[in-house]
Amino acid sequence: MIAYSPRERAVDDVGHGDHLCLAFTDDAEQRRVVTAYLLGGLERGERVMYFADQNTPGQVLSWLREAGTDPEAALDSGQLTVTTADDSYLAEGPFDPDAMVASLQREVCDSLSAGFTGFRVSGETTWALRDIPGVDRLGEYETKVNEVFAGQRASAICQYDARLFDSASLHGFDQCHQGTVEQQPLYASSVLRLVPSLRNGQRSLRVVGDVDYQAAPALACALEEALGWPGDITIDMSALEFIDLAGVRALVRTAERLPAGRRLHVVDLEPMLSEVIHVVGWDQIPSLTVTARGVYA
Repeated sequence: MIAYSPRERAVDDVGHGDHLCLAFTDDAEQRRVVTAYLLGGLERGERVMYFADQNTPGQVLSWLREAGTDPEAALDSGQLTVTTADDSYLAEGPFDPDAMVASLQREVCDSLSAGFTGFRVSGETTWALRDIPGVDRLGEYETKVNEVFAGQRASAICQYDARLFDSASLHGFDQCHQGTVEQQPLYASSVLRLVPSLRNGQRSLRVVGDVDYQAAPALACALEEALGWPGDITIDMSALEFIDLAGVRALVRTAERLPAGRRLHVVDLEPMLSEVIHVVGWDQIPSLTVTARGVYA
């Protein structure tokens, strides 16, 4: 059985004390995670709050309805609140991290006092891209939130649109959180997961587990999808346990298909495999770079 990275968490496994980052690259992925997270909290008897910005509160509620849940009863009882960034993060006008942290602390206490089994919150952060006083303190706020939720019956997922934030900012915000929400795998079995992710704020494909001759076609299909991503393609091999010749050939063939100016970066590959690729000469392909595990890339 393959294991998740210590910093990764499937949305269904988010638990009390978690403060996680979701950096998404398409609307469908955001909707999938948000819907599962909100429904999970409602089903567990938790009080649930959502701070919308890029989407409207009405759109968020429509996700729940289309998933088969009528949110009206939860809204009426106070179990569910869907509001906007202007009425939450920016309720004081300028963004004040300390005021927002204090507000969350009150929400946690009030939720438990009201008899809910816990508190969970998720917020969109596109408001931080506007010219608003205090937005430069967002990282400070994210760090302080860790203390609010640590050891509490509460959890949070903070959402960052990776199409709008630059890679350096995304990496910085990611590091302010305890971990990340794993995106929907392109392929998953008992021995292999192929997961779109962000590495140092840039889109990548994370290979987790074993790529043998039976799994090599799945890797080839995932690489085919990655060809449609903009810019260079990074293949994160930090959680790879084994790859056979068929899997390596899938990487090489993908690199050979890239147009001029684009590259396939295979990073964190086991040093012996990196040496094999070097001996065979595949690393001489202009569109392919291979970096051994332990070497910064």
